[in-house]
Amino acid sequence: MHADFDVRRSGPGDIQSIRALYRATLAGEDLSPLLDGLLVRRDDVLSLAATSGDTLIGHIAFSICRVDGIDQRMALLGPLAVAPERQRQGIGSALIRDGFARLGADGISRVLVLGDPAYYGRLGFSTEADIAPPYPLVAEWRPAWQSLALLNGSTPCNGRLIVPEFWLRPELWAP
Repeated sequence: MHADFDVRRSGPGDIQSIRALYRATLAGEDLSPLLDGLLVRRDDVLSLAATSGDTLIGHIAFSICRVDGIDQRMALLGPLAVAPERQRQGIGSALIRDGFARLGADGISRVLVLGDPAYYGRLGFSTEADIAPPYPLVAEWRPAWQSLALLNGSTPCNGRLIVPEFWLRPELWAP
């Protein structure tokens, strides 16, 4: 528990609030198809909600992935959203760290993200050069492809990240 919010697994009762949160925070981006996949799949997605009382104030999802030919489970972080009025209060970082703890306990070796290097770098992420995203990235986005090892001694690997089908949309990987 954090000072004025809790982090918990999201459930079916959170779906409408999660959709509204992303509409409020990522105006202009249609994440509906991605959210449909993330919020329905429970076996290969860790979906966490930050709540203050009965109000949803943040959400994060981690999709379980792998690299072809490598016997390690990894996770793709995204999307992440925090209610505009609650941003810059540590909620996003808390969701990420809670996810790290849960994923590490489940044997997930590495987390990958396509996101702002300044933000994710503060949390320990660094540019990923060995694991390729599902689609080629434009040059200016390459530094945004990052990873963080969760388990000590996880084997370095090379190859393309194999993601759940709801991530197989080129527009999610391009400006």
